[in-house]
Amino acid sequence: MAEGAGRRYAILAPGAFATRGAKTAHGVIAYARDATVAVIDAEYAGRRVRDVVPYLDSDAPIVASLAEALPFNPNALLVGVAPPGGALPPSWRVSIQQAIGAGLEIVSGLHQFLADDAAFAAGAKRSGSRIWDVRTPPEPRLFTGEIYSVRARVVLTVGSDCAVGKMTAALELTRAARERGADARFLATGQTGIAIAGGGVPVDRTICDFTSGAVEELVLAGGEADVLFVEGQGAINHPAFAAVTLGLLYGAAPDALVLVHLVGREHIEGFGTPLLPLDRLIEIYEALCAAVKPARVAGIALNTHGLDDAASRLAIARTAAETGLPCDDVVRNGPHALYDAMAPRFAEKTKPLA
Repeated sequence: MAEGAGRRYAILAPGAFATRGAKTAHGVIAYARDATVAVIDAEYAGRRVRDVVPYLDSDAPIVASLAEALPFNPNALLVGVAPPGGALPPSWRVSIQQAIGAGLEIVSGLHQFLADDAAFAAGAKRSGSRIWDVRTPPEPRLFTGEIYSVRARVVLTVGSDCAVGKMTAALELTRAARERGADARFLATGQTGIAIAGGGVPVDRTICDFTSGAVEELVLAGGEADVLFVEGQGAINHPAFAAVTLGLLYGAAPDALVLVHLVGREHIEGFGTPLLPLDRLIEIYEALCAAVKPARVAGIALNTHGLDDAASRLAIARTAAETGLPCDDVVRNGPHALYDAMAPRFAEKTKPLA
């Protein structure tokens, strides 16, 4: 059974469920095979998930405490918020200790590993609880080039910035490919994606020299599928995270790229670095791939969140005209039209430079 199968989550999101900081909670509710039976956030207690975040389309109740979540029979507690710095806020410890005492599995994507906490570890030993720190990195492995022989076509989502929808685009396109009859798999490289998929590689915890090797190993494990959609991270001109983007470009050895962009964002979030025009980004991503193993941008997954339908249609049409590439919003309009337009570009394997 896959790592993530069979969980019934109570999701811990105190004071943050309605914010973007709860993206792990949102992603798991929207895409995981596991059920969410309750969300813990006292600010919205008494309401349902859909009342607070309508697009999640879930009737799971929001409660004020773990004690109020337990009657819904969870078997796991998910830390659903990624606080700045990735450390556990002291105020959350009580809920986690109570969950451990109740025998729930603890699933956490924090940079601070909960299994290393002496009190949590001792409590888990007593109750039989398991602690899964999603960001635990794999053993170091250098890139070998073995990936160049995989049968699957590899598609990597790349972005104009962080938090623009690369994971969502990869998940939606995986769904479309499966519904078109392909053996398609989503390969997770971040904490939310790993929690959704039940496994993957947390590339932001790998040592830089071993990032490409870790991603190569991830792709090799799924290499007999028809198509693999690899979750992208960062952006190539991101002052802080470009290194992990480059590691994915070379480690995944993609045959095609899908560029993801959030309409209206003009600067790298938190840094003020201007976002590059999409045609310039396409040029850079393709040039970097061409230096090792060619891959072209097959299309653009445009995130039009915040626009009305008319403005969204206009942005999609304008982007398609400006780039000459298929373009759509895979959440607002579904992924099938964009997948169908890009599928011929996914059909062939590319070869590395001799």
